[in-house]
Amino acid sequence: MPMSKSFEKRLLPRLKDIVALFGTPFHIYDEAGILETGEQLKAGFAGCHGFKEYFAVKANTNPEILKLMIKSGFGFDCSSIPELILARKVGAGPDDIMFTSNNTSQSEFLEAFKDGGCVLNLDDITLIDKMPGEFPELICFRYNPGPRRTGNTIIGNPVEAKYGITYEQIIPAYREARQKGAKRFGLHTMIVSNERKIHYHIGTVWMLLNIARMVKKELGIEFEFINMGGGIGVPYYPTHKPVDIFALGHKVAMLLQDFGNSMGYMPELFMENGRYLIAPHGVLVTTCINQKHIYREYRGVDACMSSLMRPAIYGAYHHITVLGGKRRRTEVVDVIGSLCENNDKFAIQRRLPKIQEGDILLIHESGGHGYAMCFQYNGRLRPKELMLRRDGIVELIRREEFPEDYFRTLEFPPERLLIK
Repeated sequence: MPMSKSFEKRLLPRLKDIVALFGTPFHIYDEAGILETGEQLKAGFAGCHGFKEYFAVKANTNPEILKLMIKSGFGFDCSSIPELILARKVGAGPDDIMFTSNNTSQSEFLEAFKDGGCVLNLDDITLIDKMPGEFPELICFRYNPGPRRTGNTIIGNPVEAKYGITYEQIIPAYREARQKGAKRFGLHTMIVSNERKIHYHIGTVWMLLNIARMVKKELGIEFEFINMGGGIGVPYYPTHKPVDIFALGHKVAMLLQDFGNSMGYMPELFMENGRYLIAPHGVLVTTCINQKHIYREYRGVDACMSSLMRPAIYGAYHHITVLGGKRRRTEVVDVIGSLCENNDKFAIQRRLPKIQEGDILLIHESGGHGYAMCFQYNGRLRPKELMLRRDGIVELIRREEFPEDYFRTLEFPPERLLIK
């Protein structure tokens, strides 16, 4: 979906000046749009008992983005040591962090238990016996329904997913956790990604509540919360419609109310969206530096898939606009980067306004899983990030990498081991 009209109105008239000052490529984010979407999410689920969003840090790790999540009253879903450190650095407390890792190491558990700990979401029943120190009072398990539920085309078949415990492991997992000392319990799942059909999400809550009924019957355990995961989609294509977040929230609230009426208690509802909150509020700004005329028409830009890899690895569509190109004739082109890989393309056979060298291109919806998935293959370095603040100020929130950053991990004192 093209950037919001509000973002466009505030950014485009100043974009040439921003490019002149900072240079391209860069990701730029819209503070106002991010905060507004956060408020809409809270309003949509206001009828759900104890609703709390745990922002999926993997979607965007910039501390300034995380500070906006804190401002919105959200927590963080973390899956690694650096993500835990980032969340704590911006002010998240133990109740604000859910640690949802997989194939978890001892060092990760030790970090998760620091500074008062966090909400621990175990991915595997075998991890119960591998946690160091005293078993936490509050424990959650990630549920993988396997053949009992279908995922969507993005996240795939749950049977083939490496995540979570099986249906048959649910009762043994919670029984063993209680024997280890757990007194408070949660239930989590994540089976769709970027899904715009609300019936998938409603079905997920219905599934979790049925599990909650079973666990109450078998073990007498009442869940403090259920976490329906994230995966609420955004409309990348201009013709797609956004999710009706208020209709979704209303349906989920009704399910929770029915559960409460029949079971005598109601768990709080947690969620862990990332993309939904930030993807539409970021664009990758890049400059056309070359044209190539062979079997196809190619327009080369100064960004590569190392700055936004979704089109290359997923075949994902990202809308592209050419600054000042609305009145031009159109042409069909591939928009490419400079990596030595043939899939280094932002658009394939896309009809766009005629692109000239020096033109500024905007690649939309890069706010989520854009910079966070950047890499350094081919020695191509990661770009800068900017924030368009609500007061109109454009702020550098992460500088670009330089060659000295690339070589820094080769700077270390000699360390050798002699093996006889």
